[in-house]
Amino acid sequence: MKNKNQFLPEEDPQPSAGDLHKRHVLPTIFAFLASAIWGATFVTQKLAGEHMGTFTYNGIRFALGCLTLLPIIFILEKSDRSKNRLTLKAGLIGGLILCIASNLQQFGIVLSVSPTSASEAGFITGLYTIFTPILGLAFGRKANILTWVSAALAFIGLALISVGPGGLSSIQFSDFYLVLGAIFWAAHILIVDHYAHVINPIRFTAIQFAICSVVSIAAAFAFESPDIQGIRDGIMPILFGGIVACGASYVFQILGQRGVAPAKAAIIFSLEALFAAISETIWFGEIMTAQKLLGGAVIFAGIILSQVKPKKNGSQISHSI
Repeated sequence: MKNKNQFLPEEDPQPSAGDLHKRHVLPTIFAFLASAIWGATFVTQKLAGEHMGTFTYNGIRFALGCLTLLPIIFILEKSDRSKNRLTLKAGLIGGLILCIASNLQQFGIVLSVSPTSASEAGFITGLYTIFTPILGLAFGRKANILTWVSAALAFIGLALISVGPGGLSSIQFSDFYLVLGAIFWAAHILIVDHYAHVINPIRFTAIQFAICSVVSIAAAFAFESPDIQGIRDGIMPILFGGIVACGASYVFQILGQRGVAPAKAAIIFSLEALFAAISETIWFGEIMTAQKLLGGAVIFAGIILSQVKPKKNGSQISHSI
């Protein structure tokens, strides 16, 4: 699930001492909870792949995600009718990109023969944070020197994760799916950023979940053989991926971003790769090799560096999403 860095507050809140717990500590906890859920979802995706096809899993889980958001819409979001048409348009575009990104990611996890496929997928998917400003060049956005340094670090980290003792021949094709998926996650963020101030955000998310679900289910019947027994066997990953990862985590994200500055939120959300590695170790007892851990650390360093932007006068460093 990738709603990260969307609809972030524009200013770093300045809570008074009296309401620090309410306006700063709790939002930070909520942000960490969202990141932890997203990280654990990589493991549930791995589990789901043992019982059903990629399109089947994503079709069902995003349908659940959409249904989960419906009551949240009535509780948290007031409708602005002037935004409904653009919300629908953005939801259609975002849903198609989300469909491509999420299915590429699932293919990458399922097709990998690595015992630590969930951890590796978490770090490789995190490259979207670096790809976002690079893709932004197509929209006339400038990329500072730190962006290119981040990209170089990401490439080095990816090589450390993907290239094993066998050299280039050891690279898995599944990693290609994950990298391509990360590019589409970056495109998704740019689309959301383009429409963020003229749409109803939770309605937009529900619409894109619905579009992703419909397209994925159609693909499941076209290219897979959906099996009721397989769905029953994988019901827990489906419920977690749909209700928790798509529904609950979105609420935690919103509550977190209401009291956490953009740069801090971006860094907390980027920890999902670390949570993916921890979850895989707890669930499967699998630990990445020293080389792959180093690669993950290098990618993470690139992700953090990509959040830093030099001020125009060059005298200081400030954070930027």
